[in-house]
Amino acid sequence: MTVAASASEFEPSASPEPFAPPLPPGRYVDLPGRGRTWVRELPGPTDAAAKPTLVLLHGLVANADLNWFPSYEPLGREFRVVALDHRGHGRGIRVGPRFRLADCADDVAALADVLGLERIVPVGYSMGGPIAQLVWHRHRPLVAGLVLCATSRNFWSSPRTQIAFNVMAGASTVLSMTPWRYRRAIVDRIVERRIRDRGPLADWAAAELRRNDPATIIAAAGALGRFSSHEWIGGVDVPTAVIVTTQDSVVAPHRQRKLAAAIPGAELIEVAGDHGAGVERPDLFVPALLRACRSVTARPTPRSFPD
Repeated sequence: MTVAASASEFEPSASPEPFAPPLPPGRYVDLPGRGRTWVRELPGPTDAAAKPTLVLLHGLVANADLNWFPSYEPLGREFRVVALDHRGHGRGIRVGPRFRLADCADDVAALADVLGLERIVPVGYSMGGPIAQLVWHRHRPLVAGLVLCATSRNFWSSPRTQIAFNVMAGASTVLSMTPWRYRRAIVDRIVERRIRDRGPLADWAAAELRRNDPATIIAAAGALGRFSSHEWIGGVDVPTAVIVTTQDSVVAPHRQRKLAAAIPGAELIEVAGDHGAGVERPDLFVPALLRACRSVTARPTPRSFPD
């Protein structure tokens, strides 16, 4: 029998809140029939209403704040910006091992409906890239453009890595049957390995990582390993920019470039950084992200849909 965990079981303890970088207002939003997720919003300047809304989609293990905190304010000066926590990540919808990237894409469409967003630009980083691609694939009338960062059409390169991803998917089911206090211990070990620095920002990042449900994270890794858009990505018919992290040790730069080459008319923008450039090198990444978003929103969408 699966032991379900409530959202509060993966919230940090009642100790004083750690230092956090400047963050836009956030709130829980109920997605009808789907669950409750955490959303950050920036209204943008007065002319932002004339542009599509940027919807920021974070990577595996991270949440919206960990992935995008250096980018919130610069983007918010020019655009309306919305960012959500994906399923099992941060304060996202709790689903245990039942994780599908397509469900994450449908969450984005449901959130757009709740917020009254008629046209959006999904901005996907790493795992957020497949989610952004699926938003276009499954909800085309909603999408005015795409910005894809440090991501690819697929994430496995050999039968061995595919087996590893499948093992992760099976392990997530077993982990979901483990009492939550043991899952909490697993999260603590992962956090200790990932964050070796000490200081207020590191303490905040550690507290954010402890919000994750490890069963979902492992299931998400398995889903990422099974993802491939190579059969349909060439049909993307909206303005697109692909940001390539040229020193990436997680998603090979040649895979990122293949993604850009597969999308007709995609603009390729290079950033000399590793996979975490969005946080580790904001001096390089944020200007590239602004350039990508400006380019995509300035170009006309060459298609129309019937009313």
